Amino acid sequence: MTIMKRATGFAMVMVLGALLAAFPNVAVADDAKAREIMQQVEDRDEGDNMTSEMEMTLIDKSGSRRIRRIKSFTKFFGEDRYRLMFFQHPADVKDTGFLTYDYDTPEKSDDQWLYLPALRKSKRIATEDKSGSFMGSDFTYYDMTRRITEDYDYKLLKEDTVNGARTWIIESIPRRKEIVEESGYTKSVLFVRQDNYMVIRGVHWLKDGRLRYLEIMDLKQIAGIWTALEIHMTTKAGKAVTHKTELKFSDVKFNQNLADDMFTVRVLEKGL
Repeated sequence: MTIMKRATGFAMVMVLGALLAAFPNVAVADDAKAREIMQQVEDRDEGDNMTSEMEMTLIDKSGSRRIRRIKSFTKFFGEDRYRLMFFQHPADVKDTGFLTYDYDTPEKSDDQWLYLPALRKSKRIATEDKSGSFMGSDFTYYDMTRRITEDYDYKLLKEDTVNGARTWIIESIPRRKEIVEESGYTKSVLFVRQDNYMVIRGVHWLKDGRLRYLEIMDLKQIAGIWTALEIHMTTKAGKAVTHKTELKFSDVKFNQNLADDMFTVRVLEKGL
């Protein structure tokens, strides 16, 4: 799921390696080349005033599938990204809403609200809860926002080819224990395409010892913007798959006429 200023949607990710025995109390040495690459990832043009339809498929360890359909709206306010999502199907999650204020300022914590129609009120997502599962998926609330490059140390491990595209493989380690607590991840390894600075593959190491793999399955240019149209996130305990989430995007449109006052808690609770 998992997530970088102006990097597409949920493509904030992490692939194989050994689990950290412990999280270091001090930052590791930073790699200037790796940081330069990740800055390019952060500075990528993601487009603005975006609308899309999403299909989220939840797959449990026995292979049973549950499908959810979502409408998503995204707008930039300066360098801050606001996103509003409404679940449309099935009936048990219909009209559930999610609103995120994804701030570009490192010192400012992102704001998130979840609206539950059964309770007829929205709940603000606390910082300590952002490592939790987003609506039963393998993506966390933390994955719903962009990563701030200043929160991590980077190391360029090597180069490799993924699905015919040359990539840099970059290790990412949180600089502070607070970031580990908020994200739930102790380490990430990212595969960054060299031609467009998209993260297309990777893995998160979770605090509880599991691994969470991400793969961009479909990537296309829409209105000149590289856009992930299918994303898979798989959680494993050892070699066993415990859960998987597939996201498919359709009817993706940029440069839509989205009003500023659309991205409010009031609209989250009242609907469009």
